[in-house]
Parts: sequence; C-alpha cells; structure tokens
Amino acid sequence: MEKKVILIKDTGFKSDTTRDIQSLFLKAIRDIGAEESIQIVRAADLGIYNQGVVVKILPDNTVYTHINSDNIDQIVKAVHKGEVLENLLLKDRVEQTRIVLRNCGVIDPENIEEYFSKGGYTSIAKCLFDLTPAKVIKEMKKSGLRGRGGAGFPTWMKWSFAANSFGDEKYVICNADEGDPGAYMDRSVLEGDPHSVIEGMTIAGYAIGAKHGYFYIRAEYPLAIERVENALKQAYERGLLGKNILGSDFSFDLEIRLGAGAFVCGEETALIASIEGKRGTPNPRPPYPTDSGLWKKPSIINNVETLANISAIFQKGGDWFSSIGTEKSKGTKVFAVTGKVKNSGLVEIAMGTSIKDIVYNIGGGVLNEKQLVAVQTGGPSGGVIPKKHLDTPVSYEHLQELGSIMGSGGMIVMDEDDCMVDISKFYLKFCVDESCGKCAPCRIGGYQMLSILNKISEGEGELEDMDKLHRISQAMQKASLCALGQTAPNPVISTLRYFEDEYKQHIIDKKCRAGKCSKLIQYTINPDKCKRCRLCVTNCPVSAITGDREHGYTIDQEKCIRCGRCFEVCKFEAIARV
Repeated sequence: MEKKVILIKDTGFKSDTTRDIQSLFLKAIRDIGAEESIQIVRAADLGIYNQGVVVKILPDNTVYTHINSDNIDQIVKAVHKGEVLENLLLKDRVEQTRIVLRNCGVIDPENIEEYFSKGGYTSIAKCLFDLTPAKVIKEMKKSGLRGRGGAGFPTWMKWSFAANSFGDEKYVICNADEGDPGAYMDRSVLEGDPHSVIEGMTIAGYAIGAKHGYFYIRAEYPLAIERVENALKQAYERGLLGKNILGSDFSFDLEIRLGAGAFVCGEETALIASIEGKRGTPNPRPPYPTDSGLWKKPSIINNVETLANISAIFQKGGDWFSSIGTEKSKGTKVFAVTGKVKNSGLVEIAMGTSIKDIVYNIGGGVLNEKQLVAVQTGGPSGGVIPKKHLDTPVSYEHLQELGSIMGSGGMIVMDEDDCMVDISKFYLKFCVDESCGKCAPCRIGGYQMLSILNKISEGEGELEDMDKLHRISQAMQKASLCALGQTAPNPVISTLRYFEDEYKQHIIDKKCRAGKCSKLIQYTINPDKCKRCRLCVTNCPVSAITGDREHGYTIDQEKCIRCGRCFEVCKFEAIARV
C-alpha cells in the first residue's frame, strides 16, 4: 500500500493551535494502527488562505478545509481507506499551481535526502546519460519556458546562443539580486528549495558547455546564503557537483558571489561587472553576454525562478510544462501579492489566471472591505492597472498591452486611500535613487520627472506638466542605456493613461482625493460633532488648535503642518479632511 502524507497548515482556526491539531491527527492515526501507512507533516504554506485549518493529502492532492477536532478521526479513516470526504473538500476556489514552489514548505531545505525523495537530481542524471546538450535545449524549446526575471526572453534561445558561441570557457549565472520593493520570490525559493536551483544551473551548464557557475545573491539575504552554501556542500559530497558528475564526463563547479544591494545590478551587464569586482554599471549591448559575458566569455544569466523550473521540466517533460498556461506564456508565475489585500504572501498561478482571481479568490479581497482602485505589477519598472481591467489574464502579452509588465513578480493591491500621483512619485524616486548615473537620459530625465511630480503633489502643477512628463518619458525609454532607465517612466505613463482625472484634480482643483498629498489637505473642526474633549489639542505637535471648552476649537491653517494627527485621534469624527 502506497504511503499517504497529510500536510497540515493552520490558516486561522481559533480554538486549536496547529500543534494541537497535529497531536489530534497523530492520536487518530495511532488509534487505527496506521502509523506505517500515514505520515503527518506540518507545512509552512499550502497556498490556500482564509479557509481555516487546511490539510492536503499526498500523493492524491486532495484538499480539505475548515478542519477542526470533530472531523479529524473522519479524515484519517478516509485517508486509510482511500476514500474522499466530499463535504470537506475545497470548493469554488482558484487553486495555485505549484511548480517553482513545489517543495517550499514541504521539505527540509537543509536535508538533501528530502529533495531526493521528491525526485531531486533525477533530471540531471537523465540529461547526462540520456540526452545530448542539443536535445536538452530542444526539450527546453518544447516547454516554452520564458525568463522569469522580467523580460520574458525564451530560455531555450538564450541557451542556444551561448551553446553556439565560441569560447574555451563558458559560465552560468544565477541572478538572485532581487531588488523590487515588496518582492521576495527568489529569496523564498533559495531558502525553501535551494537544490532545485542548483540542479537547474547544472543542467544549464551541461546544455551550453559551461564548467563553472555563480550564484549572485544580495548580502541582505543571510538565510538564503546560508542554505545555498549548505546545499552546495551536500551536492559536492554526493558527487552532484565537481569533477565527473555522477561518473559522467561532465564537470561543473558552483560558487557564491554577494551583491551589495544595488538595484541596477539586476541588469545583466551590471551584474557581470559586479562579479568581476568592478562598479556595477551597465554596458551597451551588443555584444550580448551569450557572446561576450563574464570575463569576455560566453555566459547565460537566468534568475532563480527560471532555474527552479528546469528540473521539474525534465522530470515530467517539455510537453507537460507547455500544457500549462497560455499559447505564448507557458507554465506558472510566482507573485508576491502585497498592499491592501487580506491575504498577502507568495502565490504561484498558471499563466492565464486573471488578476481578479489572484486578488479576490486567492488573496481574499481588499482589506477593510474598501474599494479596489488599481493593481500594480512589475515593481518600479511596471505599470498600474485600473479596476476595469481586473479580468485581464496574467501573461506577458496581456500585461504589456495594458502598459505594465510581468517583471520579477511583484503585485501590489491599491485601494481608495491610495493616490496615483503619490504612487508614481514613490516608484520614480526609487529609480532615481537607484540609478547608477552613467547615462544622461536616466540620470537627468528621472530627476526632472520627479521634480514635476513633486510640484503637482504640492499644488503648484500646471496642465503643461502632464505633456512634459510624456515627453521626458519617451526620451528616457528611447535613449537610456539599460532597462532601469528605459522602464522607470512606466508607473508615471500608466497612471497618466488611466488616472488623468486624478492628475487634473491635483493641478486644477488643488485637491488630493486620497488625502496623501499633505500640502493639498486642509483639516477643519465640525462644531456640531465636536465634544470639546481636547484630545486633538493635546496631540497637535505644533499647537495649531486653539480655543476652549466653552467656545469650541478651531485649527489655525497657517500653523497646521497637515500631519493628520488630530484626524487620527478624534473619536467623534469631528475632524474633517478636505
């Protein structure tokens, strides 16, 4: 009889802790004498939220939700008999499709044996002994995998270019320099399943004829670095790295290089310069890294998520991977869903899933039942997608049509309290701060655009400023040296496209709908609601509120710094923000 595994995750049950629930499962298993046939494992994440205690049965992939102490015996008996409990099944939910995150939260990332138990390193063995490098690339082409670092370039094509380039030495580089605000996909994979990335890099090395590879990890990820170091050590001990891997003629070595956290080093030529010990600034292309990369040798750079797909593709086949997703965007995509969403976290969905399903069915909807206004994808290089386009399928082509990008996988949910001018300022300031300054379009253009946005947010904008933003954006897109400068205007362009009225409100009416632009806000006291408790008076940091309990209170607009403290502390809604 095949051994069953019950994965258990507490996602909000109030009366029993996860450990208590686990103990009850263990007792139920012992009561029927099924210790040898059923195993209980506590999972960090099953990708299902807002459903109480969730259990997943392996290898059946049956999912039960809202589990409590009354139905544990029933579940254990059903698992033992191979039956399904229809009344507890997960219903009417968009489930995640986990390929990249397949082992995260399921296996111990520090134990190579557990990776072996999931078919780990069988893919490299298959490639080394059953496939030529050309056939490996052919299988990758069949899969349709595109780079998950943002550009979406076909992975097989990059590998093919490097394989056909002349060079006595070639290199494979894993880009783990994850710099987007709110993004932590790559970090989570390195922390939760480092061997999958090592195996993917080894297969890539075999395909292009490389003997050496580098992990480029930002130094702010100490746990990821520790676990990759541990995984490398285990792989060398098992003959899975180094000389004559698994007794074959192929040798491949891997080592780690640490990045200092510069966002621009996510760009491949800047990343290469950093590994070489130079200042991390981009260089013109061509030549492309596949012809002249690290130390002028042919090199391929894939990000963590791309590489984590590789071993799964060779376990199940390129046709299997290609069957998931859309016609031009195959497989799955991992997103870090954050912002004004109830269930923030990592999600992995099949390409073609709508943004609405991600936000509402997986993310649980908007916090505090407020109205969703927009969703931003792609980090500082992405765009803002308005509510009316929530039914858009997630794919490279569909997001690009809306003026956004897939990017590395950031997805930020925004509600009625978010100001689109303020959002544009936030992302543009990030890009201005992170610009290496090497080229004038990015260095000067970004600063000019930020100055205009500051001017608009302070109530000093003019309608002509909107045209200036468009013109500077076009210049940056066409003339900037690398993708940082070319894509930095995207949030501004998309907000101008979909929220033009909000810009005009700031410029003409001198108002900020969301109350984020402090210089466009005025706080007043409604005498009919005021209870004269003096809470606002005692909390005002600049003593701008005057009066007494007999005659009431007023706010001196000249003194007011618009910090909003009075608005926050008033218990009677007597402070109006206009």
